[in-house]
Amino acid sequence: MADVVQYRLERMVDELDDLEQRGLFNRREIAEIVKQRRKFEYRLKRPCPLKQDFLAYIEYETQLDALRELRKKSVAREFRKKGNKKLKKSKSDVAGLLRIMGIYELALKRYKGDIDLWFRYLEFCRIRENGRMKTALAKVIRFHPKVPGVWIYAAAWEFDRNLNVAAARALMQEGLRVCPTSEDLWVEYLRMELTYLNKLKARKVALGEDEGTLTRDDEKQWKDENKELFMSLDEKVEGDDNDGANVGSDQSKEKQQLFAEHGMNIFKTVYDGAVEAVPSSLSLRKRFLEILEGTNLSDYEDMCKKILNDTKRDFSSQPEFWDWLARRECDLENGQGISEEFIIPRLEKAIQVYEEALNNISSGTMFSLYANFLSAIIAPKEGETNIIGSSGQAVNYISHLLSIYGRAESMGCITEDLACKHVSLHLQLRQLEEARKLAAELCTGKLAESVELWVLRITIEITYITRSSATPSDADLQTLFELFQQSLMKVSASKSYNLWLKALKFYANQRQYFDKLVEISIVTLVRDGGSENGFSLSSAIVSFVLQKDGIQQTRDIYKRFLALPHPGLALHRHCIDLETNLASIGDKDGLINARKLYESALATYDQNVSLWQDYYRMETKMGTSEKATAIYWRARRILKDASEFVASPDM
Repeated sequence: MADVVQYRLERMVDELDDLEQRGLFNRREIAEIVKQRRKFEYRLKRPCPLKQDFLAYIEYETQLDALRELRKKSVAREFRKKGNKKLKKSKSDVAGLLRIMGIYELALKRYKGDIDLWFRYLEFCRIRENGRMKTALAKVIRFHPKVPGVWIYAAAWEFDRNLNVAAARALMQEGLRVCPTSEDLWVEYLRMELTYLNKLKARKVALGEDEGTLTRDDEKQWKDENKELFMSLDEKVEGDDNDGANVGSDQSKEKQQLFAEHGMNIFKTVYDGAVEAVPSSLSLRKRFLEILEGTNLSDYEDMCKKILNDTKRDFSSQPEFWDWLARRECDLENGQGISEEFIIPRLEKAIQVYEEALNNISSGTMFSLYANFLSAIIAPKEGETNIIGSSGQAVNYISHLLSIYGRAESMGCITEDLACKHVSLHLQLRQLEEARKLAAELCTGKLAESVELWVLRITIEITYITRSSATPSDADLQTLFELFQQSLMKVSASKSYNLWLKALKFYANQRQYFDKLVEISIVTLVRDGGSENGFSLSSAIVSFVLQKDGIQQTRDIYKRFLALPHPGLALHRHCIDLETNLASIGDKDGLINARKLYESALATYDQNVSLWQDYYRMETKMGTSEKATAIYWRARRILKDASEFVASPDM
């Protein structure tokens, strides 16, 4: 390996001498370059070089070549000031480029399947224009023919940079044969064909043979963006008679119509092929429609209607289609700055679409999309424009939204999200009593196990009983506790994180009710078991007891939890952390209790590598070397796969 590295470094001698002779780098800098390159070369020659090794080498050489280029420009300016000729091209000018390409090729031989690395190489070839792009594209297509982005990239390069439309078309068509279900390929193929047709059209416009373009954008802006297509011609020839102008205008219109018809034929052909290949994609139809709306093809409106009818026929059972159709009718994104008298009819059309959708699909998703639309009209999010202002129309839409929530409930389509939004709407309207009644009604139906709905209901009840007085009465405390008890017994401990925290916080200073909550938690944990990770009910109660009553009461309560069947790893870890922290500040019983907790946890989780590692680290820091050694060998003996345990840096 050392011989190979030395050989590669020796091949750089001529380049480095040239850099020094030209005054681009001094001897000390060249020595540093050799040192860095030797380091990178050794990394690449080890048995299994990492992808990051290649990328780091490429990054270093790229920055080095950029620095060389800057210094060369500086030296060239000095030469010109002295009246000398400009610097001639030498070996060092291309050595950096060749070396980076060589590193890329080595990396791609080892990581042929890394598509990100291939695209990095393609971008490098495109930017540096090193003449290797065709070869690189051929290789990546051979190795990754099923990646649509490869075909798109290759066709885009042929079309935009190599100006070879026939090759770009052939690549796209071959890509569609290999990846017929790729939406991106179909869309980009259509864009390419229409762009090419528009360039032909623009060329005729530049030559004075035609007028207009096939796009709906401003023609002047389009010409500015495509200056390479145009040549300077007189816009108007003096002395033309009116008859000649009329004849020319008629001929121009005929040619423009011919281009528009040809463009529509292309669009229909690609659209039919795409729908046949990917019949179940709604997003593909939407993207084709967006492209069509940006063109000026013949029979544009008829084709739009055809796409909409086909989409309605194929996707009328999907709520997302109806939501898209309704928002398209309304066109809220382009409705900013339009007066209310024009926007209201649009909103009514959208509502009619949603009503038609509910007649076809009576589902919670459809009701939810309908409600989201109305909510965006009534109370737009931050950054969005309020399109109906502060007029009386908002009241009508609020009542309509409430009726939608009511219909969803009556038809049995109510979901947790819809129910919470229904209650929240009453709260936003400052209708606390109505929200309270509705939440109570919803929590007794099929959503009785909805955690979010119970949290919302209890929040409303707390607001209701504390609105007149900051200190609730005993009767209110008892009523609220019964509500907590009802909800906590229905929902499993793993899902009721917010409910338990709210209950523990509210009754933290009420000893009688807090003890009852502890008893309820024990019943729940016996039923559901403890948590292995994430939220742990027993750990939360231990933390509350520690804050309220001190360490002795905390130890009593966690011992009680640990005595339950399946207390869970999360509780063990929480108690271990607690005792370890106490031991670190001088508590004599902390280390003893931590050892007991580790032994208790390992009795159940003896194959948990991280538990053994933490136990060993604790003994290393706070215990004795004899105990740490004993734990180390116990772990190696008990663990079925001790490689991860042994490989840890501090083992």
